Amino acid sequence: MNETIAAIATPLSPGGIGIIRISGDDAKAIADQLFVSPSGASLSQAKGYSAHYGLLKENGEKIDECIALVFSAPKSYTGEDVVEFSLHGGVFVVKKALRAVLSTGARLAEPGEFTKRAYFNGKLTLTEAEAIMDIISAGGKQALQAANTARNGALYHKIQEITQGLTVAAAHISAFTDFPDEGLPDMDFTLFEENLRKAKEELNRLLSTFDSGVVLREGISCAIIGRPNVGKSTLMNLLSGCERSIVTDIAGTTRDVIEETVKLGEVFLRLSDTAGIRNTEDTVESIGVHRAKERLREAALILAVFDASEELTDDDREILALLADKKSVIIINKTDLPVKMDMDSVKHFKTIQISAAKGTGLEELVVAVNETTGLAALDPNAAILASERQKNCVIKANQAVTAAENEYKTGQMLDIVGFELEEAITALLELNGEKASETVVNEVFSRFCVGK
Repeated sequence: MNETIAAIATPLSPGGIGIIRISGDDAKAIADQLFVSPSGASLSQAKGYSAHYGLLKENGEKIDECIALVFSAPKSYTGEDVVEFSLHGGVFVVKKALRAVLSTGARLAEPGEFTKRAYFNGKLTLTEAEAIMDIISAGGKQALQAANTARNGALYHKIQEITQGLTVAAAHISAFTDFPDEGLPDMDFTLFEENLRKAKEELNRLLSTFDSGVVLREGISCAIIGRPNVGKSTLMNLLSGCERSIVTDIAGTTRDVIEETVKLGEVFLRLSDTAGIRNTEDTVESIGVHRAKERLREAALILAVFDASEELTDDDREILALLADKKSVIIINKTDLPVKMDMDSVKHFKTIQISAAKGTGLEELVVAVNETTGLAALDPNAAILASERQKNCVIKANQAVTAAENEYKTGQMLDIVGFELEEAITALLELNGEKASETVVNEVFSRFCVGK
């Protein structure tokens, strides 16, 4: 018998409502010791999916009025008997209610333990469980759509499809290596090669979704760089919606890195407004320039700002050289002034034109950032890799399939090819949680909040 667990399932802060969740074989019995219904009805006898008004009491002392929601196994979130007490959302009253539940026989739930029990009771797969935290943390429509797609089983079913194709290939290999003298029909090597090819294509497609998926869920580190007085701080303030950086006509005003997190379209940018990059004899400013170059190297996305009203300088050209192999958007600022800049010098970059002072060009910036980060090509309704764990499983499977293909083409023994296919299948079964170790499962759920 599982121990009965309990936890606060709502944020621990003042609010309209606070919920205590109890799950396990003794959930109803424990709830009955605290819940007093005006009609005298027992929660242990209540039907599943029913709500009951009453008082929550401990040793005869009233804690609060409450609504008790009853869910009977197996038709509950965890697959066990579940009772949820909905109280007034004061921090003290909710804590007092939880202490009463714990003193009556439940133990405090571990992080993610309710969802872990749902997984072990077959209510959801491991990938679907991981999607729940993405639903909770979703910061935009596209992120929520992608998380709901995963929660509905898109990744699970895609992995099953790939696994099935590899299992058919492995079965053919196994039949010929284990029963060579049984008069089996000739192996269809064309079909075998096609199965491997399709598996590699699908695995590579999944891997291609990972970086964009991370950007969608977690945002991206982004540095605003440029020489002094091109409008970096004005852009920072425009994106922040407030005067976050000091703006003057004096070159070198920004001497350190100023940070802010902003939402641009569907993506969160962890912005850094940096000192203007230029050659300088000023000791303090040179430290700022050094830090700006460090941020340029470290940031995953660069917004490089240039002044459209001036010709390119040597400092501008140095910045363009630093952008090699970096994800970047060239922002031609001050386009409300007569344009003197040679636009051909940046034609090989993703380039937009704005006036940060006038607040124009933001829509073009949203499009450029989405294209540069890969979000524009990301289909939130398709299977997407949502964690490093999932990515590593796909990498292992892809390496094993590639090894099987190479060994087959070079004439290696079929049992070696079959071994590699089994390695690929095992990695995919681990991804879906069908062969996941206890350590892997515990690691997944350790990232959950206690009440989930």
